[in-house]
Amino acid sequence: MLVLCGAVLGTPARADMHALLVGVGDYQYLDADLQGPGYDVGLMAQTLVARGMAPGQITALTTMPDAPDLPAGVVLGQPTKAAIMAAMQGLSAKAKPDDTVVFYFSGHGSQSPDTSGDEQGGADEILLPMDAAGWKGAIAAVENALLDDELNAWAAGLTAAGVKLIGVIDACHSGTGFRSTAGAGHARVLPPEVLGVPDDLPAAAPHPVPELGGAFAFLYSSQSDQRSFEYPLGEGQAQRWHGAFTLALTQVLREAPGASWGQVLAAARDRMTQGSARQEPDGEGPLLDAPVFGTGSGTSRFALRAGQVQAGLLQGLTVGSTLALYDSPAGGAALASARITKLTAGTAELDAPALPEAAAWAEMQSPAPPPPLHLAPVTRAEASDAQDYTAIEAALTTLRDEGLVVLNAPTPDLVPIFTAGTLALAGLDGVLDPQGQGATPRAVMRAGEDMTAAAMRLLENAAHATRMRAVLAGLGAGRGLSVGGPPLAVEFERKAGAQTADGCARAGKASPNDPAQGVHGCDELWLTVTNRSGRVQDVTVFYLAQDFTLTPLWPRRNLSNRLALGESARIGMRIEASDPMSFAAEEILIVALSPEVDEPRADLSALATPDRLRAMGAEGHALSLIAGLMTPEDGTQTRGFTLKRPELTLLRQPVLVRPNASLSAPP
Repeated sequence: MLVLCGAVLGTPARADMHALLVGVGDYQYLDADLQGPGYDVGLMAQTLVARGMAPGQITALTTMPDAPDLPAGVVLGQPTKAAIMAAMQGLSAKAKPDDTVVFYFSGHGSQSPDTSGDEQGGADEILLPMDAAGWKGAIAAVENALLDDELNAWAAGLTAAGVKLIGVIDACHSGTGFRSTAGAGHARVLPPEVLGVPDDLPAAAPHPVPELGGAFAFLYSSQSDQRSFEYPLGEGQAQRWHGAFTLALTQVLREAPGASWGQVLAAARDRMTQGSARQEPDGEGPLLDAPVFGTGSGTSRFALRAGQVQAGLLQGLTVGSTLALYDSPAGGAALASARITKLTAGTAELDAPALPEAAAWAEMQSPAPPPPLHLAPVTRAEASDAQDYTAIEAALTTLRDEGLVVLNAPTPDLVPIFTAGTLALAGLDGVLDPQGQGATPRAVMRAGEDMTAAAMRLLENAAHATRMRAVLAGLGAGRGLSVGGPPLAVEFERKAGAQTADGCARAGKASPNDPAQGVHGCDELWLTVTNRSGRVQDVTVFYLAQDFTLTPLWPRRNLSNRLALGESARIGMRIEASDPMSFAAEEILIVALSPEVDEPRADLSALATPDRLRAMGAEGHALSLIAGLMTPEDGTQTRGFTLKRPELTLLRQPVLVRPNASLSAPP
């Protein structure tokens, strides 16, 4: 009551916004340079300024101080451990109650032995400043590493003083960066063994840490057992690299004037579809339900100046996409449409020789179809491997000639690896089985198949699944984020099952599903999908397995999949692990189209089967439009459309299938 009365009787000070942005691309002592963090810091600074933060309130500690996106007035410095700690202390001294502080880190993360006993997993999560070095026995730590314990103490001091804290980490092992307070792509991780961390240190005595209080939201680029990636944008001298999470997050922040941090996180997750790397952002904290500070652009349209679109690769545009042209930033009828012919990081050229004189704004109309599956040069898991891979090489050549894959691509989707006589398709860093044996999908012969057929099936499924995810994400992107959130509310429940000699025992009782905990073979997942929008929604649910097979879960038996306002559907599935002792990263895709009430019902189940998809036409119904975008017109080209795309929502739920610890009966 004393605090409340003081706020009423006095004149409250104006709340300010501050930011500390750290980008480490060049390391002084570690052979671990990255290309994206400097650009990430510039992009994040530009985004914060666009939302109303004063450049002078931003401190950028970066190894790329000349990054092109850094606004004038930003305070610059180098990201050494001492400079980072000093900047953190400076914010603690400067920030007032109700101020907002943003802490952002882009660079390498790792782990080191827990020295305080606060980590259940026995390891501290660490971030690596530019002067980080290897393990030093004299101090029993990675020299100049930034520990999660240090972030914990700093965060606790801020929130206890009434400051709102937003933490964003785009680095590997980021999933618990703050949690102790409660190929062509590069992975942002340095394994502890690379740092010389010994694996035989005695564990610290347990020491629980008080739960963090106050107002905070922490956004992590990946789960604690996943890797975070950076990717190239553009080609040649204009090529730039960005963290996948940073790029998606900044795109959404520019379009979300009134969304919550949780909605921004969900929208950023849906945009992270490049390549096949399974990177699922995470978040925690009470401010996830609070509106993002500032205003954002509030529009999904891009300005036109002298016939040039003031948006490009950084805004998610692609060559071949079609834009509708308008005379106002919102509403009105389209004046014309034009296709993108050339892109830079922040601009787009159009193919129309003469644009309408009144055209001043452009909006995404239909995205370009994604290219065929791009594969990196083939590698061998073991240099001494002398097995015969002629059959797999023949399969690769056939699919290349059919235009389904591109071999030796400079910016690939997957890395093919010959291992133990078969073909594996790894993520963009080319690491085989990063989570454990069997984590990387392989060509496995079925009855009646030889290795050529098995490799062909794996590659066709990979090409189809990668293209379908990209098309659906493209159709769902480019619009302003709804303040009310997505039109569908989805609840997930898990029923624990158990593997027996005869198959699966009966599953137990349903409980809320925690995606981070994962599931096991014979578990059941149940989804309750509710239409909370003001329009009907035609819902299709797919399961994307580790081996790229895409299975339709709903609707079943041609039953209606149309949900009216307030209607719900309950959908169940059982996890059937081919190897109960292997790890698999899979996901559920929930696709909703919003037609008019008198339009035909859209069941997209056919998208799961490449053979059925190839036979479909490209006129009329929304399903045919999507099928056309995904169907090659000939061996090398894909068909584009200028039809207005359907209203589409794509929701993704990661499913981490973990090895069964035992074969005991369920509770």
